[in-house]
Amino acid sequence: MEDSQEIEEQVQEEVISDNATEKKQETRDDMLSRHRKEISQLQKKEIELKKAAARGSKAEQKAKKKQVEEEVTRLSADLKEKHAKELAELGYSNVGNGNEKGNLDSLIKAIAGVSVTNQPERARVSKAQQKRDRRAQQEAEREQRIQAEQSDTISDRTIENEKLEKKLKPLGLTVCEIKPDGHCLYRAVEDQLALLSGGRSPHTYQELREMAAAYMRKNSAEFLPFFLSENLIEDDSDETPAQKFENYCKEVESSALWGGQLELGALTHCLKKHIMIFSGSFPDVEMGKEYKSGDGAASSNSSIMLSYHKHAFGLGEHYNSVVPT
Repeated sequence: MEDSQEIEEQVQEEVISDNATEKKQETRDDMLSRHRKEISQLQKKEIELKKAAARGSKAEQKAKKKQVEEEVTRLSADLKEKHAKELAELGYSNVGNGNEKGNLDSLIKAIAGVSVTNQPERARVSKAQQKRDRRAQQEAEREQRIQAEQSDTISDRTIENEKLEKKLKPLGLTVCEIKPDGHCLYRAVEDQLALLSGGRSPHTYQELREMAAAYMRKNSAEFLPFFLSENLIEDDSDETPAQKFENYCKEVESSALWGGQLELGALTHCLKKHIMIFSGSFPDVEMGKEYKSGDGAASSNSSIMLSYHKHAFGLGEHYNSVVPT
């Protein structure tokens, strides 16, 4: 890694510079002070390396992170070895022998041999990062549950789907499966827009995310009360309600955060489309009735039609696209 090589050279140059000025006989306190300074410098370089490794794709970040860990471990070991040699030159051995220097050895090693890689990084992890980590863990668990339930023969999901099929069949409609990846609501809407346009959707699922987030921000007074009522459990931060809502909007537009009522409410106004949500577990829901076709009826030619699945893969919520048979 070019970044790590440059930083390593900087560390070496700083150490060499320090050594040049410290060739004069140092006292024990002077040496310990210099050691602490060198350790602090290496810790700062470690942070710089990690920041540099955070750029790029997830795969690149993962590879860079491993390289940084190996590089920092090596630099830390080299610095410890250097410090141990310098302490030995002052007569401090690795074994306590009862004399003053031997008795001071453990104290010196504790001060000068601080581990760079074992610093309590968790204390520096932001709340936003902790939330992202929790989200990543939830996504991993979600994928595991999907795999585990693929082989189910009789389940709540089966019953729900049968009820939904009986509801849709007389209407000449059926469910078009959408990938359950956290973007399902937006992908389902994208599929509907493509169907209504007779070709390609005018908006990608990512653009729909951004549109929903922008609309909610602009109309926060309308959405904030509903957001707070749905997010009363996670209230362990010092953020204001407005800050929490802004962070939520950021997640909507930049992550795989599941979409629901709030986002559907925003999309119906962004797109100026009537949205019909069919369900095998709950009564059907209509949103944006003011955008219905001229005769006031929901039509497959003008309305966005989705299906809501409470028991899809045991994941709580999932949306599919509803299309003509």
